[in-house]
Amino acid sequence: MVRMSRRHVIVRGTVQGVFFRASCQQEAVRVGAAGWVANRPDGSVEAVFEGSDDVVEHLVQWCRSGPPRAVVTDVEVTVEMPQGESGFEVRLPRVDGLWFVSVAGFGLELVEQVF
Repeated sequence: MVRMSRRHVIVRGTVQGVFFRASCQQEAVRVGAAGWVANRPDGSVEAVFEGSDDVVEHLVQWCRSGPPRAVVTDVEVTVEMPQGESGFEVRLPRVDGLWFVSVAGFGLELVEQVF
């Protein structure tokens, strides 16, 4: 039986404006992970990865370098309980409590994020 993992990651450095989110989504879809990635107002990138232990660890390690134009200075990783995520979204900045997402690159959709 495959053990499932979930990691919440904050990536700091030059990680916005360098295709980090799109590249992260592409890599996550390639390896079969679920979750999401989003820019944060402070210039960092936030992501949640869910999948097998090996897949999640691969994505955490991928975040330590990111795409070619990124300069990663810090990666903060928090272990969380798997929640049964499906698909991988790029979340655009929140507006009044709402997220706009691109699901596996197939257009935009408005979803409500409840905190």
